[in-house]
Amino acid sequence: MKHLIFISYLYKFYLNIFYIQVINKENKKLSLRDMREIIEIHRYAFTYRMTSIFVIIFHLLYTIFNLVSLVLFVPFLQIIFLDKTKAIKHVIEPIYNGGFINFFKFISKYYEYFMNNMAAQDPKKALYFVCFTVFISFLLKNIFRYAVIWHQSQMRMSVVRDIREKLFEKSLKLPLSFYTDERKGDLMSRMNSDVGEIEVAIVSVLELIYREPLAIIIHISVLLYWSPQLTIFSFILLPVSALAISRIGKSLKRTAKEGQHQMGVLNSAIEEGLGAIRLIKAFNAIPQVLNNFKKINLKHQQLITKTFRKKDLSSPLNETLGAFVMVCIVWFGGSMILDTKSESTLNGAEFIAFIVVFSQLLRPIQGISNSMGFINKAKVSLDRIHEILNSDEKIFEVENPMTLNELEDGLSFKNVSFKYKDEFVLKNINFKIPKGKTFALVGESGSGKSTISDLLPRFYDVSEGNIFYDSIDIKNASIKDLRSHIGIVSQESILFNDTARNNILFGTENASDEEIIAAAKIANAHEFIMNLENGYDTNIGERGNKLSGGQKQRMSIARAVLKNPSIMILDEATSALDTESEKLVQDALEKLMKDRTSLVIAHRLSTIKNADQIIVLSKGEIIEMGTHQELLDKKGLYYNLCSLQGINN
Repeated sequence: MKHLIFISYLYKFYLNIFYIQVINKENKKLSLRDMREIIEIHRYAFTYRMTSIFVIIFHLLYTIFNLVSLVLFVPFLQIIFLDKTKAIKHVIEPIYNGGFINFFKFISKYYEYFMNNMAAQDPKKALYFVCFTVFISFLLKNIFRYAVIWHQSQMRMSVVRDIREKLFEKSLKLPLSFYTDERKGDLMSRMNSDVGEIEVAIVSVLELIYREPLAIIIHISVLLYWSPQLTIFSFILLPVSALAISRIGKSLKRTAKEGQHQMGVLNSAIEEGLGAIRLIKAFNAIPQVLNNFKKINLKHQQLITKTFRKKDLSSPLNETLGAFVMVCIVWFGGSMILDTKSESTLNGAEFIAFIVVFSQLLRPIQGISNSMGFINKAKVSLDRIHEILNSDEKIFEVENPMTLNELEDGLSFKNVSFKYKDEFVLKNINFKIPKGKTFALVGESGSGKSTISDLLPRFYDVSEGNIFYDSIDIKNASIKDLRSHIGIVSQESILFNDTARNNILFGTENASDEEIIAAAKIANAHEFIMNLENGYDTNIGERGNKLSGGQKQRMSIARAVLKNPSIMILDEATSALDTESEKLVQDALEKLMKDRTSLVIAHRLSTIKNADQIIVLSKGEIIEMGTHQELLDKKGLYYNLCSLQGINN
């Protein structure tokens, strides 16, 4: 029992060395935050409980049979090295009573039977038996090793899939303001490389908690069983190795964090470069963009190289220090055996087996160091993932939202003010759009036109005031219900790398082919779609790049027509088109807005001359409101804007 108590304290001492040195060098203790992060990674590992339990069980069986396969070499060595004329009945009895007493009794009985019977009667037969049992042990060891890999691969990739899905879902729910501050490339980096670090850490945390400690306990028990003196001498040397390895982990976390951040910058540079390829070629800017990318890529390479060097230094350092420890053990153990006055019960065959088993003890100790290195890197990634998962969505729904029926009265903006950060970009906005009417927003760039259109579908929430759908404040309705009544056609046509049919169907379920075709005809899109290679089943390419600008916009309008919303928001839908395309699109928009409540943003004032009301904005405030002719008669800002565009009536 004393030996078991000694083992437990010694084991705790060594783990504390690794935890203190590798996790938290500065504080010299395992902080609560470090513990929480390890527990969080452990929780991810146990997302699939049964799979994780199987991994732990097979880890344990692998560890046991790995040791057994080595211990069984002792009888083999005894047969080879012992003189048959001498007493071959040498049997080692257990020197302590403890938790592994039954295991050691079994080993002792096996050894006694083997040496007293088989080896004494027929050494060759005994040799065959030893070879067979060793082979079976190695076979079982590798079967359990592959069983670990089998279940581990399922566990780690399932967890990665779940985390990535959560990140993507959260990204879709975050407000638009998030994307003005964050790089999309950095978000992609979190979904890929950061999640990959968590994948590695999930495996490492199970090994750290369940495999390596058990392996250390079992190996130490066997070594103590053979020779307590030599085992204690061996452990005196191990802190040298532990303290040296600890230096490696000191700055690993900081370097890993810099590398992960730089990966996001690199992804953003790639995305920007490929997304602007037409502009880059047009301005002969390939050398400029390439040089900028080379600088970013070089910095990333330097950081990742530094991370790998720090992380991988432990293996050769461990091997070198392990060799030093092994040489010292060979010297001390050899002296014990050769010293005739020594009371050592260890013989030559057992001494060789001792060295082999001790060399295997270094593996789980090194495994703890490596696992903590992986977990350190994963802690950085876990922080970055939680930054996204814990981001404030800002747009919240009430617990019991009111139902929005078809619009009956109209939309009202009452004392609406809004600010993105510190300064208000909209101030005290008041107007009402009666049902079925078209209101237009005009003004110089930055006057707040697009912000007003973003407040209506709750892409942002107002800072002050209220927006009413009939008599219902839109904050008291569900976001899904509100947006189901709103259709949007923006300046940039957002299309997907899919068929023309599926792009028109986007966001609308269970529409028939007849309804799709009818929507395309209203949008003046049916004819050009039918002229595509496979008609409605033609893939239109990434972002619809197989189509012209006017065709893209008409397909976007067809999508809005198929949705059949009661409210339409048109954000400069014709500003980027040529004259011929503009006429086709404008005709489609007039069909779309017929009998619908519409809010139109336009730079080309000729397109909104027939609006029921035109609201003129300047620096976030309404300065004029009226029909086209009424505003011209006032000879104010609207009149000046029309004069600049050559519109006199």
